Amino acid sequence: MKRGAKICLWASALVAALFFCGCAIRLSYRRPYREIVAESGVEEGLVFAVMKAESGFRERAVSEAGAVGLMQLLPATADFVCRKNGLSFVPERLSEGSYNVRLGCLYLRYLLERFPEETALAAYNAGEGTVTKWLKNSEFTDDGVSLSRIPYPETARYVKKVEKYRKNYLFFYH
Repeated sequence: MKRGAKICLWASALVAALFFCGCAIRLSYRRPYREIVAESGVEEGLVFAVMKAESGFRERAVSEAGAVGLMQLLPATADFVCRKNGLSFVPERLSEGSYNVRLGCLYLRYLLERFPEETALAAYNAGEGTVTKWLKNSEFTDDGVSLSRIPYPETARYVKKVEKYRKNYLFFYH
């Protein structure tokens, strides 16, 4: 085979490999219920990053703590979100993707309105009450508004994971 044909063959193989690799990566960064997410007013990349970190996109996921669905909502949290937004809470629907995502987006928006982003993500994971206590302790905050240190290692890892996933979403989809 001539040198030019070999180069062309190798270039074609490389392009095909990059295409299939890109498709595989995009499959691991899914975007379910895009319409609901878009309506929420929360940045899409952040919502999808939370979904990926929380449940790996498993609609029927249930944690040991009892958090349910794509966005891993505790029933008490979902009830709070419904009451706050004048919605009916139907516990049996928490594992339905559209219902779970709608409530999860409302809760995430609520936390983002209350706290700076990293602190809001910590609250999504550890609980709003826990983060409120941390913000009263100068060991964890410099200003009483945002966390300078997250005392739960699991929550610190969670925040970093969500931020990494969000960057990937922004790279792949914007």
